[in-house]
Amino acid sequence: MRTKTFTAAALLAAASLTLTACGSGDDTGSPVTVVSEDASSQQAATVLDQPFDKPDLVLTDTQGEKYDLREETAGKPTLIYFGYTNCPDVCPLTMNNIAVAKKQLSQAEQDELRVVFVTSDPERDTPAALGKWLKGIDPQVVGLTGDFDTIQAGARTLGISIDPATKDKNGKVVSTHGTQVVAFSPKTDKGYVLYGEDATVDDYTKDLPKLIKGEKP
Repeated sequence: MRTKTFTAAALLAAASLTLTACGSGDDTGSPVTVVSEDASSQQAATVLDQPFDKPDLVLTDTQGEKYDLREETAGKPTLIYFGYTNCPDVCPLTMNNIAVAKKQLSQAEQDELRVVFVTSDPERDTPAALGKWLKGIDPQVVGLTGDFDTIQAGARTLGISIDPATKDKNGKVVSTHGTQVVAFSPKTDKGYVLYGEDATVDDYTKDLPKLIKGEKP
């Protein structure tokens, strides 16, 4: 299985994990965790030896209701991803990969798992827009929107950089954001596994049963 444990060592290696543009732009943020990587190894899952705290985010869900991330997902296996509904590539691919893998779980496991999509483009991603987009992927996914600065600060605690949406040379609005999925353990509520944009349906299918139990993939 394509996985390994990362050890605290090199900030530069951590930075390489934190941002891939969905659109265009440059990363000016700094990761908040320090990891090292064996460049000769290719893996979908990155297991951290210093897990992330769950972001202290209170946002708005697709029903227009307040959603306290820590409170609502406490003690639940949780996957968190930051992206936006107008993303042309990595966001829909990532969410669809997770959705397809999730369907391979038992109904009880599906009900236990929390998948949270936090928009990086809240100006356009209203609760209604998020709800419509996610309905076509997986209606069980929690979609969250709110104040950009709040979302950006929450993402930064996970080493994920988000830039304000801008227009490219063709006038198209793009949002540049980190593309990793962070998995949180139901045992500790800590984010202990990262997935990059190259993670496949097979990777998630193999790993989700373990993540639901709070085990290392």
